[in-house]
Amino acid sequence: MSELLLKNVRVVTHDQDEPMNADIAIADGRIVQVGPGLSGAGDVIDGRGKLAFPGVVDAHQHWGIYRPLSEDAGSESRAAAQGGVTTALTYMRTGQYYLNRGGSYADFFPEVLKQAEGRAYIDYAFHLAPMSSGHIDELPDLIERFGVPSFKIFMFYGGHGLHGRSDDQRAFLMLPEGERYDYAHFEFVMRGVQAARERLPELADEISLSLHCETAEIMTAYTKLVEEAGDLRGLAAYSASRPQHSEGLAVFVASYLAHETGLANINLLHLSSRKALDAAVRMAATFPHIDFRREVTIGHLLADVDTASGIGGKVNPPIRPREDVEALWEYVLDGTVDWVVSDHACCRDELKFGDPRDDVFAAKAGFGGAEYLLPGLITEGRRRGLPYGRIAALTSYNPAKRYGLRGKGAIAPGFDADICLVDPASTWTVRAQDSESAQEYTPFEGFELTAKVTDTFVRGNHVLDAGKIMDRRVGRYLSRPA
Repeated sequence: MSELLLKNVRVVTHDQDEPMNADIAIADGRIVQVGPGLSGAGDVIDGRGKLAFPGVVDAHQHWGIYRPLSEDAGSESRAAAQGGVTTALTYMRTGQYYLNRGGSYADFFPEVLKQAEGRAYIDYAFHLAPMSSGHIDELPDLIERFGVPSFKIFMFYGGHGLHGRSDDQRAFLMLPEGERYDYAHFEFVMRGVQAARERLPELADEISLSLHCETAEIMTAYTKLVEEAGDLRGLAAYSASRPQHSEGLAVFVASYLAHETGLANINLLHLSSRKALDAAVRMAATFPHIDFRREVTIGHLLADVDTASGIGGKVNPPIRPREDVEALWEYVLDGTVDWVVSDHACCRDELKFGDPRDDVFAAKAGFGGAEYLLPGLITEGRRRGLPYGRIAALTSYNPAKRYGLRGKGAIAPGFDADICLVDPASTWTVRAQDSESAQEYTPFEGFELTAKVTDTFVRGNHVLDAGKIMDRRVGRYLSRPA
């Protein structure tokens, strides 16, 4: 006998374009049966014909970047559950922001786990960034001891600041004396990740390196040009200061370094422009022995420099002009893009906006948006002919498989009962005040969406019930592979 039965739903799977009418039986936090006419459960919930999507695996979030991790793990996981997210993979590094400390990950990461424990409403895991040579030596231990097989390089950090130009990046990154965060370091990180894959062949397919692809020197020069010209304002100015070819060039460099080091698993993060995706496609053809994965964000798919609600939409890489948004959709529809994420980074009003408040270069980079990931992708994707099954693959199955979440990403027997129910006929207007996030604004303010997540289940736990968050902090740390 199952503990919970979801009746009368339309199940969406990654391997079938259209949903199928079925019931879902759940026991001990896992799916035990999917099919029509199921019965014999302790608790029955009538889905009333709603879509049942696999819980979203949001592979790119930033808990604890602007607020204490212990606070973000609560509020931002609540917001994520509003959008059907059941697993968040959040980026973490040493240096300023996050825990504001340097040193080894052997000392740093246990504190990360401690601050998040018992606070989240959804399951979570971490990606880590090797910032120093010592971190490269720790890679095998991070994989085997802590279950972290995914790592990151921020390609612009060595010579350009998180929010704009910077002359003191070594202090910002809290690097040891005599070390630099540059192309040579990126090469050595790649060699370290590949060495870990060779040392742990049974995990090699799930050990990967992700890259934020922008070029510091290009951005620094163009920021000066944009500021001196003075004819652009807001998000248009910020986009011009971090131009699209900066992304493309970084993709080329990252790809060749992967080829040079023999690292076969590369993830190209939050590609925001036609030039970036074009570079990614060219590099995949040039180096077919490298398994590239390509990521875009819901922010870059929904908003452009004119439609985003003010400079609250400042993010790295920037929100782009409409022609780049349309290009991203071309690559989503033709299968080039592997997954869609939120890049959720809660940045509250008093920290986000600088002085003067309307100066985009004085503002902080990043904003939340996990609440709108699945509803936004369904709204805009379905309008463009994107099948439901592809949406499930883009938001759940593909990132789960890449990042070692073996029990996540599908509605099928044996998988975790991570499920969200979606009303595809509910039209609503985005208002920041309706979000559970601690962030008081959103660049999507006033956007009209035509699909709404009504219920979210994390391993069978009903954390969002008829649109309301329940007080159930059931989230667990996922040591991967999980």
